[in-house]
Amino acid sequence: MHFDIELTAREDIPKWMGYATPVVTVLVALAVSAVAFVALGVSPISAYEAMFVSTLTTEFGLRETVIRAVPLALAGLAVYLPMKAQLWNIGAEGQLLIGATVGTWVGLNVALPAVALLPLMLVCAGVAGAAWAAVPAWLRARWNINEIITTLLLTFVAVDVKNFLVRGPMQAPTGSFAQTEILPANAQLPTLPWFNVHAGILVALAVVVVISLLINHTRLGYQITFIGANHQAAAQAGMNKRAVYVFVLVVGGALAGLAGISEISGVQTRLRAFFEPGYGYTAIPIALLGRNGAFRVLLAALFFAVIFVGGSSMGVTLGVPAAIVDVIQALIILFLITAEFFKSYSIDMTLRRRTDRPNTGRVGGDT
Repeated sequence: MHFDIELTAREDIPKWMGYATPVVTVLVALAVSAVAFVALGVSPISAYEAMFVSTLTTEFGLRETVIRAVPLALAGLAVYLPMKAQLWNIGAEGQLLIGATVGTWVGLNVALPAVALLPLMLVCAGVAGAAWAAVPAWLRARWNINEIITTLLLTFVAVDVKNFLVRGPMQAPTGSFAQTEILPANAQLPTLPWFNVHAGILVALAVVVVISLLINHTRLGYQITFIGANHQAAAQAGMNKRAVYVFVLVVGGALAGLAGISEISGVQTRLRAFFEPGYGYTAIPIALLGRNGAFRVLLAALFFAVIFVGGSSMGVTLGVPAAIVDVIQALIILFLITAEFFKSYSIDMTLRRRTDRPNTGRVGGDT
């Protein structure tokens, strides 16, 4: 017996599959992660109760989740927007670091009241992130150089630039630590009294709304989606593919820059040499989970924020290594890629019994 496997490209993806894929992906990833908990001698039920239930039912857990979701949502959108045009902004982490560095410099060196200084910091951080993404954007549009490679390589450059500045020109004159001075009060994002979280959440929500309107209700958004679906047909329709490529990558870099300064101004209050939060890398599964809409990106960011906050709590209460969060994140990416394959192709498998054909040839001559 043998199997016959036939792959057929799907012409239309069932609507239920589009909705079910993120949910099933997360559930399967959590189910497989349970094996790691068992190997560590920890009950998966207790682990997930500490990660999700305890986090979402306490004031501290909810507040920390929302605070963590701000940079995750902005970084997720920085990957999501280029993804709509079938581009991969793998360098959101580097754009985030550059935005954090430039925004911090503005906050430390510009003397303005908070109502003017905070917007200036956000704008400068966004411009810095956009400029950092403009290089791979131009290379992709002009010479078709793969943006995955260029954005990733520039991330390592951004790390070195940030470390040089924090250990040199931007280092606090007092103390021997590689860090800047604390941002003055007028350069720190204020806390919203009714939520007890910093005002960066308002920036994130505003960006989500703007990106959603851009993609779903503008001509440019239609062109971005059309080029991502079929760039050859888009070119024949007269759409400027190069301009769209530059736009989505540059705007993505700006959003990553906003994520960086929101974390510094709202949470860290100073830039340190070891500031490498990894939000730009986590933004990749966030964008994959929320690829069908900006608001879904926000929900995916909240989900990963729960995992990060709950993972820290779980490590304290159950003694589970913090690396388990990376395992869950990696499994989500793995199963997301697998799910995308099944969304693109249908598989038909047939089990057949192998039979030998009878020998119909004649031996010898005619008599």
